[in-house]
Amino acid sequence: MRYLPLQPEDRQAMLGVIGAGAVDDLFVDVPAAARLSGPIADLPMHASEQAVERQLTKLARMNQAAGDQPFFLGAGAYRHHVPASVDHIIQRGEFLTSYTPYQPEIAQGTLQALFEFQTQVARLFGCEVANASMYDGSTACWEAIVMARRITRRGKAILSGGLHPHYVSVCTTMAKFTGDVLETALPSLDGTAEQEMARLIAAIDSETSCVVVQNPGILGRVADLSELAAACHAKGALLIVVVTEPVSLGLIRSPGEMGADIVVGEGQSLGVGLNFGGPYVGLFACAEKYVRQMPGRLAGETVDADGQRGFVLTLSTREQHIRREKATSNICTNSGLCALAFTVHMTLLGEKGLRDLATLNHALAVEAADRLAKVPGVEVMDGAFFNEFTLTLSKPARPVVQAMARNGVLGGVSLGRLYPGVAALEKGLVVAVTETTTAEDVAALADALEEALA
Repeated sequence: MRYLPLQPEDRQAMLGVIGAGAVDDLFVDVPAAARLSGPIADLPMHASEQAVERQLTKLARMNQAAGDQPFFLGAGAYRHHVPASVDHIIQRGEFLTSYTPYQPEIAQGTLQALFEFQTQVARLFGCEVANASMYDGSTACWEAIVMARRITRRGKAILSGGLHPHYVSVCTTMAKFTGDVLETALPSLDGTAEQEMARLIAAIDSETSCVVVQNPGILGRVADLSELAAACHAKGALLIVVVTEPVSLGLIRSPGEMGADIVVGEGQSLGVGLNFGGPYVGLFACAEKYVRQMPGRLAGETVDADGQRGFVLTLSTREQHIRREKATSNICTNSGLCALAFTVHMTLLGEKGLRDLATLNHALAVEAADRLAKVPGVEVMDGAFFNEFTLTLSKPARPVVQAMARNGVLGGVSLGRLYPGVAALEKGLVVAVTETTTAEDVAALADALEEALA
């Protein structure tokens, strides 16, 4: 049964208010070639359930899963082993059917899970407080920039060349509506992490609200951010650190320890599969003195009237909870199920398990880099890295990646794909190695790379 409460005159009245003559006028920005004028020609009008299942199964088999071949893709989304117990726990009915706790008094389990999630993120990032998750890493990055503007009352953000270009794109789009000025840069295959830190420090002035830096960066480089943090604070600016690979914090000193004011990131590596790009879970943490400017929601621990431990939404500064003009964000949300998967995976690992996992990732990446350095026409970037590094090839990387894929090896992410049209980066190839990578996988990559470069 269709529920269509509006009469034609109601629709016409609404169109009149917004100054449109017809519903089609609302779609004038969509090119005519992209609009359908009727049913999709090659799609049957109806089919049996069994026929639909067979067709969709056939289509699904056209996809390649990450585990089907040697896999070295990274650049912000990483393949890690997710224990089967993670899915078992998050698919329990009391979790899977729960939604956002709009009525906290009847969502104690959900609130407790969020409380545990916040605790884990805060400890991982080295911050005093973390919120109850966000959409993903890119939107969390933008929210941090807006938060810095509220705190400093300045409108210029300096973005590191090592920040993921998709994050830069999201921030650039959103800045069109807020008036923030973003100073961006490209990464350099010839540069070093120390040179990038020096460039950022030199760019800070009295108008700077924040400096945004990713660690490890898009090329995989790891940097000490302590000096940059001190330079930001000396000029009254904030340091925002982005972490796209949280497993790295099992080995690398946390951003909070290095002086970051706000730390954001992508939590996909822990508990969440690649899922063809989503859904993912954004992480957001900061110093406690800035908590009232933090977007999203904060689950807190309390005691009820009977003295029993309980959980509440301590901070709810989003538009669904308070007046829109007072909201710290109108786009953030809580990725509840993905946040729960993150929490379960982190709990199963524990502190020692996370450190062991990080150590294994780094060791395997070092072995892979050493092996690939022996391939003719390949140069491995200088500097420290975690589980991801960049190769400079003797020819443009995009066709090399495509040639390797045809040979059954997904050999990395070409910088030409991330930075189309930038000649200085077209020979760069970002290679990610995790605990799922075997010695046979590395050997297959080396062979495929040598063949494609010949």
